[in-house]
Amino acid sequence: MAQNREKTGTKLTGRIVLPGNPTYNTARLEFNRRFSKFPRVIVFCGRTQDVINAVKWARERGVRLRARSGRHSYEGFSTINGGIIIDVSEMNKVTVNRKKLVAHVQTGNPLARVYRKLWNKRVALPAGTAPDVGVAGLTLGGGIGLFSRKFGLTCDNLKEVKMVVASGRHGAKTIVANKKKHSDLLWASQGGGGGNFGIATKYTFRVRPISKVAIYSITWKFRDLEKVLPAWQRWSPSVTNRLTSTIEVAAKQVGTIVSTGQLLGSATELRRLIRPLLQAGSPVKVMVRTVPFIEATKFFAEADLNLEPKFKITGAYGYKPLPREGVRIIRNFLSRAPNKHASVWSQSLGGAGSAVSRVSPTATAYPHRKAETIYELSARWRDDCEQQRNIRWVKRFRRALRPFVIGDYVNFPDLQIKNWPKAYYGVNFARLKQVKRKYDPHNVFRFAQSIPVGKRVSKRFASK
Repeated sequence: MAQNREKTGTKLTGRIVLPGNPTYNTARLEFNRRFSKFPRVIVFCGRTQDVINAVKWARERGVRLRARSGRHSYEGFSTINGGIIIDVSEMNKVTVNRKKLVAHVQTGNPLARVYRKLWNKRVALPAGTAPDVGVAGLTLGGGIGLFSRKFGLTCDNLKEVKMVVASGRHGAKTIVANKKKHSDLLWASQGGGGGNFGIATKYTFRVRPISKVAIYSITWKFRDLEKVLPAWQRWSPSVTNRLTSTIEVAAKQVGTIVSTGQLLGSATELRRLIRPLLQAGSPVKVMVRTVPFIEATKFFAEADLNLEPKFKITGAYGYKPLPREGVRIIRNFLSRAPNKHASVWSQSLGGAGSAVSRVSPTATAYPHRKAETIYELSARWRDDCEQQRNIRWVKRFRRALRPFVIGDYVNFPDLQIKNWPKAYYGVNFARLKQVKRKYDPHNVFRFAQSIPVGKRVSKRFASK
């Protein structure tokens, strides 16, 4: 269907999906199947004008809207009951200027496609590992991945953003934000979170030449937790910034601890660098090898496949290693996890000249520059009867670790965090509200934890 049949006002354009359409149920689904909402209409935009028309259409009719790219909002912020979802996932062009090391990426691209298109020109963008995460929200929230310590966050490599914003009483328009014009909106788009100011349609990134990388994976038994986790936390920020690493402790029912990482260097060098880890506990499986970068992206993506469809996740930052009591809390909670699909994951961010920590906390909207590590506490399930038990477990786990960790990553949103402005944005929240008032004074782009225009607006729309 090319356009809707309403006779007055702006017409919807793009691929329009309405309730009753055979594709409606698939089109409305989120990555986190814990959320099942029923929008009035879903518009899959093929060009920027489709986005403009959809925003105008919604404003003219007083219909609430949501922006959507990869559907990965952990708390379902990209879906809505009775409103319009403006989906950019069919806007997926990628062009690369290899000479200038610049890539133009439409915001509907999932990461796997971005990596593949860039690899064709032998360049890479520092970004995440989940292959189906949309580049739009990833970038707007910061963008953490296995190049972070060397090349910074995804948002640190963002040079320009094209965005559809609300205009006037019922309108919408496109603006381009870079260092020379609308620099405040570019700043806010570097860690200020998705869907707050408008709908991004295209990014311009700085990219890096790439060929081969070295990767590793080490597995231990759960019983080695008190030896392995402290060793990793001491080692990961002290090693060369060409190496970014992760560690995941699975529920005791699974009984494994796995550390992985990626080095801009050779397998020989990587074997030498991971010796402190190999000396911790008793590793049961070790892999080190050199691979083309595109193969490394596929290797790390495997951890995100075949997961349970419903989940509750929260995040936090470690500014120093967990003390013995913090490690004991992790052991206790994973020993009594609601099922085998629960875990604690952590990634190195800072230390040893890290590109993340070299940036001032106020230079971009992403404030957690001095953190050494990030944590993700997750519980997953399939049957609805398990939901409350899993959500309570995550809430209690977060509360128990609170003395030892700080804040949360806006791309790991958690509706149970009361003071989320401080947790996500820290010292940058006041400036983000100023940017919001400038570019979205009517609070068109709002959801449960969106940046408010003012106090009254935030209370009024807090539950919507």
